[in-house]
Amino acid sequence: MDLSKRFELIKRNSQEILTENELKGALQKKKQLSAYYGTAPTGLYHMGYLVPLSKLFDFDKAGIKNKVLIANIHAALDDLKTPWEKIDFVGNYYQKCIELSFPWDKKPRFVRGSSFQLTKEYQLDVLKLSALSTVARTTRAASEVTRMKNPKVSELIYPIMQALDEEYLDVDIQLGGQDQRHILAYAREYLPLIKYEPRIEIMTPLIVSLRGPGVKMSASIPESRILVHDPKEVIEKNINNAYCPAGIVQDNPILQLAKFIVFSVKDKFKIERDKKFGGNIVFNNYNNLEKEFVDKKIHPSDLKNNLSKELTNIFSKVRNYFEKNQDLIPKV
Repeated sequence: MDLSKRFELIKRNSQEILTENELKGALQKKKQLSAYYGTAPTGLYHMGYLVPLSKLFDFDKAGIKNKVLIANIHAALDDLKTPWEKIDFVGNYYQKCIELSFPWDKKPRFVRGSSFQLTKEYQLDVLKLSALSTVARTTRAASEVTRMKNPKVSELIYPIMQALDEEYLDVDIQLGGQDQRHILAYAREYLPLIKYEPRIEIMTPLIVSLRGPGVKMSASIPESRILVHDPKEVIEKNINNAYCPAGIVQDNPILQLAKFIVFSVKDKFKIERDKKFGGNIVFNNYNNLEKEFVDKKIHPSDLKNNLSKELTNIFSKVRNYFEKNQDLIPKV
């Protein structure tokens, strides 16, 4: 695959890259790039978390070596969303959700934050960066990621450690949702102050709440999300009740799920419907599906019904696993 095709594949479905020129330069200089996506194991695992993860399929096709950081230490730093004594249990749950949710051709390498973040060298670097970072700067970095209701010191340490993870995981790229932007910008600004190279930062969009515009899909708001291991009937109910106005693309969670989840792992999306409404139709890419929806040739009910079928099928493996292992699901 030539460089331009690799670049476009890496860029696909991303919202922002810091910076595109650096990515192009890195592709020219290095035979193989490496990337990581980090997730702090807090709460129950919903489909919104899978948007950046779906990019790993593109990365893999573009010849990038992928790692997934189960950031178990970060889960406690964020206002104890996960208590210290449960970070490994919830971390195991997150890893199993990720492993089973997608039909991986090549699984990413999984790394636990606690496996390197407690070393003397890492903690010394944490202190070095903390001595250079103001409270205002780290507060801004953490503002869209940590709880910040009554800010704890640990929530200001959170972005410092996330910046250092890029160096200690020895990667060229960090991948995250757009809500991570302030932390990723902090990493680019502050890592060079302790003689580490800034990394390329790639951000993906956030899936909005099933309730509609204004709120992202959230583990803490049941009616806003779908868990990867939800039963078939729950998926159908939540999709059926979701915001999906006819012909509207902006902040439409149903179209977003089709784009970022279904088309990330499948090259076809079949709409089954009665012949009097046009009969069955197969879409080979998302853009064609969106165009037909905008032109109101695809009814929201038909889109919802068939999306429910696709999601039920894609997540059958993780659903079946947790149906048999209910004790491995965190109690929240």
